[in-house]
Amino acid sequence: MEVSGKIKWLDDTKTYGNNGFRKREVVITTEEQYPQHILVEFIQDKCDLLDTFQMGQNVKIGINLRGREWVNPQGETKYFNSIQGWRIEAVGVSSSSEIPPMPPPPAFEPADDPTDGTEDDLPF
Repeated sequence: MEVSGKIKWLDDTKTYGNNGFRKREVVITTEEQYPQHILVEFIQDKCDLLDTFQMGQNVKIGINLRGREWVNPQGETKYFNSIQGWRIEAVGVSSSSEIPPMPPPPAFEPADDPTDGTEDDLPF
């Protein structure tokens, strides 16, 4: 799955526990009618993928949804979801998807001589 948007917040890499577990979080804001602020976490060696990105940049992130079950000391079962990133790439405005600019008004004016001295040989 993928999610696209603009980087709103980019955290530093944090290390947890004695094993050196690393995690880095990024929040992107989607560009739709009702923008969403999506927190995506990158773990272990994937933290380094965020080094070349900065806030305000448009990106596309490959994600996996993760869920886990936890039973608290009172015996209640709780469920947690997370969104883990495994790939990120910059998204720039592509010239192929842009609408070309409108020509200036003189481009729409009729020619001086519509026949231009030649006959029209079209059958219709």
